[in-house]
Amino acid sequence: MSSKKVRGSAGEKTLSPEEQEAKINEIRKLIGPATSKVPVPCSDDIISRYLRARNWNTKKATKMLKDTVKWRMEHKPEKIRWEDIAQEAETGKIYRANYHDKQGRTVLVMRPGFQNTNSTKGQIKYLVYCIENALMNLNPDQEEMVWLIDFQGWTMSSISMRMVRPFLETKTYQKVKFVYSNDAVSQKKMEELFDMDTLESSFGGRNSTGFNYETYAKQMMEDDKKMDNFINSGCSSLHFQPSFMASEASDGGGIASSHENPPVSCKDVPKIEADMPKEMQKG
Repeated sequence: MSSKKVRGSAGEKTLSPEEQEAKINEIRKLIGPATSKVPVPCSDDIISRYLRARNWNTKKATKMLKDTVKWRMEHKPEKIRWEDIAQEAETGKIYRANYHDKQGRTVLVMRPGFQNTNSTKGQIKYLVYCIENALMNLNPDQEEMVWLIDFQGWTMSSISMRMVRPFLETKTYQKVKFVYSNDAVSQKKMEELFDMDTLESSFGGRNSTGFNYETYAKQMMEDDKKMDNFINSGCSSLHFQPSFMASEASDGGGIASSHENPPVSCKDVPKIEADMPKEMQKG
């Protein structure tokens, strides 16, 4: 575990490295051998993220961690492979971008208007696959990812945004903000976050290269091999703590927020309500 002192924001605790270690040890005693059943071991860093997500409340963090283990044991997200979800990916409705933001964070793109299937189960399976893949591709010094959501062509028959909610911490989702391409403030924010030469043109950037299914399929199959190697190695270095960032494309609406989220690898699935446009609150 890193020895840095955690500085809490307003309403959050600030603990010394010694106090953090004590909290982590307390959780390890409370969870017992439960986490040894999951393919990705829960390291001190992962437990620390759960504690931060629950403001260092060991009982709440322990419950969250146990619920995560239960969910991962039941759904086995690390075993989803490209051939299982290839059809869902055909239109590029969700994919990992081939660029990062200026902080080196992995970028996930979501285009709900490109929905091409009717199976909610298949859609969720693909979403989970994409999140797991994005997390695996985080830089070693990163604990966050970025989401870009393009609402161009979005209709009531498109993928419901409620599908994303279970994978976001409540305090993260409540900080989501909509931004617009024709708004100078929104454009400035995107320029602060991204190299405009690499950012896709649909998000206001100058990169005209779009999603290519064949190229993406090859990359994902290579990443599947990396995931297999990771699981077989028994390594615990995958650190899962995405943030949520999205932007509007064309004349639609987008979402923007940057806040810590608990690890998706060890995660409960909370029911979240958020302040969002009424037309997007309907499933």
